[in-house]
Amino acid sequence: MTAGEYWRSLFENWPSSVPRRGLLITTFNESIPFVGYLLSGGIVLLERDKPDAMGARKVMVAYDAIAAIKITDVIELANFQALGFQPPM
Repeated sequence: MTAGEYWRSLFENWPSSVPRRGLLITTFNESIPFVGYLLSGGIVLLERDKPDAMGARKVMVAYDAIAAIKITDVIELANFQALGFQPPM
């Protein structure tokens, strides 16, 4: 799988125990805070709770343009096992 396919899978399988908000970092070094999202085949639509400097509250990002997701809530690591993360052996 490509990196974009992994990001798409992460968004598709986001566990209900983890709030759907955080900070998306793009491959062009833009940080996008989000409080919700919708999915499509090749892009994710992110919703912001506050507009950016240009007044935008929604942003569409190609899965291949995602470099990282930062989670801003305090969440137990075990909640991320639903996404395939496992403790070291």
